[in-house]
Amino acid sequence: MAVMTITKENFDEEVLQAKEPVLLDFWASWCGPCKMVAPVIDEIAAERKGTLKVGKINVDEQPELASQFSVMSIPTLLIFDGGKLKTSAVGAMPKSSILTLVDK
Repeated sequence: MAVMTITKENFDEEVLQAKEPVLLDFWASWCGPCKMVAPVIDEIAAERKGTLKVGKINVDEQPELASQFSVMSIPTLLIFDGGKLKTSAVGAMPKSSILTLVDK
């Protein structure tokens, strides 16, 4: 599954009601570290197709979601499982660290 664009309109259905765990990437087009993490997020989405849903939330276009989850710095990664926030991390990190978050 390709990386999905998550908005306030599809958040409940795609994240809270998802059958599989969800990795969310809060990002912005002007964010350098976000651009560094983006290809890694895409890779994880391709590798974990069917077992992990991956979505991106543009903080400039979805300020309500950024505010709802107290996103102050980007990139911020949130992991949801069973409709509940499981863990989060802020800042660019290597693929291995992101996978460790997902697999916790």
